Amino acid sequence: QVQLVESGGGLVQAGGSLRLSCAASGSILRVNAMDWYRRAPGKKRELVASITSGGYTDYEDSVSGRFTISRDNAKNTVYLQMNSLKPEDTAVYYCAAMIVRSGSQIEADYWGQGTQVTVSS
Repeated sequence: QVQLVESGGGLVQAGGSLRLSCAASGSILRVNAMDWYRRAPGKKRELVASITSGGYTDYEDSVSGRFTISRDNAKNTVYLQMNSLKPEDTAVYYCAAMIVRSGSQIEADYWGQGTQVTVSS
């Protein structure tokens, strides 16, 4: 079994910062791409940031320059440092990862349970 567990969400004032973490655990052979998504009330889920196993990153336009995605491959953990937060960043944030399980050659998509980020004005 493979699990992704997020932490670090909470309530912050506009202009503040939060750091989200997401740790993958279980029978893991390899973790490939890791992503952060978010879903705001009444809106569709959107991809916020991505990072490959080699460290290549990509960002949604509205967070570029404010958010930084990083990972610790030894810990199978991905982070999202969020600075200069705005009320429109309020959402449930989910991590996702493409993981190859031990004893398998197949890559599968795994998701965390989500963590709430609320930015007050």
